[in-house]
Amino acid sequence: MKKEPGLIYRICLLIGDALAIIFAFSFAYYFRTNIDPRPYFFESELTDFVLTNLILLPVWLVILIALGLYSKKILGRPFMLAIRLLVASILGVMAIITYDFFASNTTIATSSLFPVRGIAILTALFCFATLVVERLIISLVHRFFLRRSVGLVRTLIVGDSSNTTQLLMGISPETGYKVVGVVAADKYVPSEWRKKQYKTIEEAISHHKIDAIINTDDRDIEGVNKIAIDHHALYYYSPAESSIITLTNNVEFIAATPVVLIRTTPLSGGARAYKRATDLFFGLILTVLALPFILVVFIIQKILDPKSPAFYKDRRLTRYDREFNLYKFRSMKPEYCGMTAEEAFAKMGKSELSKKYRKQGDFIKNDPRYTKFGDFIRKTSLDELPQFFNVLKGDISIIGPRALQPFELKDYGDRALILSVKSGITGLAQVHGRRDISFNERRVLDVYYVQNWSPALDLQIFFRTIAAVLKRDGAK
Repeated sequence: MKKEPGLIYRICLLIGDALAIIFAFSFAYYFRTNIDPRPYFFESELTDFVLTNLILLPVWLVILIALGLYSKKILGRPFMLAIRLLVASILGVMAIITYDFFASNTTIATSSLFPVRGIAILTALFCFATLVVERLIISLVHRFFLRRSVGLVRTLIVGDSSNTTQLLMGISPETGYKVVGVVAADKYVPSEWRKKQYKTIEEAISHHKIDAIINTDDRDIEGVNKIAIDHHALYYYSPAESSIITLTNNVEFIAATPVVLIRTTPLSGGARAYKRATDLFFGLILTVLALPFILVVFIIQKILDPKSPAFYKDRRLTRYDREFNLYKFRSMKPEYCGMTAEEAFAKMGKSELSKKYRKQGDFIKNDPRYTKFGDFIRKTSLDELPQFFNVLKGDISIIGPRALQPFELKDYGDRALILSVKSGITGLAQVHGRRDISFNERRVLDVYYVQNWSPALDLQIFFRTIAAVLKRDGAK
């Protein structure tokens, strides 16, 4: 999952499409006013044309996305791709005509942008041609890098099946995949692949970093999938009986072999790009709104304890086991910062509090580690406001599993599953009682979030977080 097949290629297509549309729209105006010898009567300038296009650029991109023009299935079918690009160009120009009609509050016949039908037709044709050429160039560049093994998905093939042989013989750089190892019986491994043949998956992984596992038999589907999750790798299942695979619509073809991609979480590919965009948008707004409160808390901290730092950096885990510094306002007494609960209670000579703390879901009443003001900002969640800077940096999301310290997930069975997405400031656990539920209950909710993510679920958690903070549900 660290390397999504074709993701960078599709992002480049998205950026290229945006630039191509702007260029085509501008060139259509220039062509009509400077090259076409026929007389014309335009009320608008080139800047008006380009500005309108920039305003409606998101509409163009939504049309391209809705027509599936970034889908692997469409990208692999040139004729269908060209037809949909033409449809997208026509729909995009129609959107601009509609916008211009309502914006100018007049009829299309006297519209400032499209005074004659010819300019609209020219724009649609130029957009279509520019999109085709732009995509062809990006495709050629993409193939250039693939042939030089840049960006290939390092793949391990597992299973005793004829599909193993077919994949080994068919996978080439043009497919976007590179076979780094195979775990299968000798009869399914061609002689030229014997140097990359291993007895177990663990042995193969010890020799190679992997981005994907393709399983071609059904002897241990769950076990192989678990290994893929633990290594944050994509998991493909390619059953020997092709009739089985026709029962699902989630079918891809790798080297002419049908496979089903079984995702750990829906939060991948385009969904990840969407979530990052929303994190940046709302994170910036929330950071601006939080700045006055951050300033007030900082000043109070410095008045109460001028010599100690107001902020506190704590090592936490986020997606793919990456450690980062989580920013918070210091709520503990300086001498206990950076310590585990066990270490802090032992230092103050109250080791017996450690068991009580863990037994009660990492909480004890009147915790002696915290200052009085620190206890207040924890109960009101003001201590977490600096985490918006982590969101802007890309360390965490606004919504996701709780960011935990490395030791807290050291022996946890679903560690890799929880860490397949970015941690968050708030999440399901926080809106279901925060400290009122046990550690294991919080982790169950985190796993549910990972496996059932959706924009609607994020929206629900966001509003429930606001309600929980205002009501101080679970705040202790």
